[in-house]
Amino acid sequence: MDKLIEILEEIQPDADYETCETLIDDGILDSFAILSIVSELQDEFDITITPADIVPENFNSAAALWEMVCRLKG
Repeated sequence: MDKLIEILEEIQPDADYETCETLIDDGILDSFAILSIVSELQDEFDITITPADIVPENFNSAAALWEMVCRLKG
């Protein structure tokens, strides 16, 4: 999870990833940031994120992102 937070802070440093649960809903992460996150997560965790995975439920919080990463790592 620490590495995930580090990646998120590099891409969008102005968000509170520890507590925010509306990263998409509130427009904190835009489409460019999401694509950057997808690319970084795939490289860092050796996973494949499909278009079906790129939904607000998976990107609204760091916890949701971490759950997706863990699920995709199998």
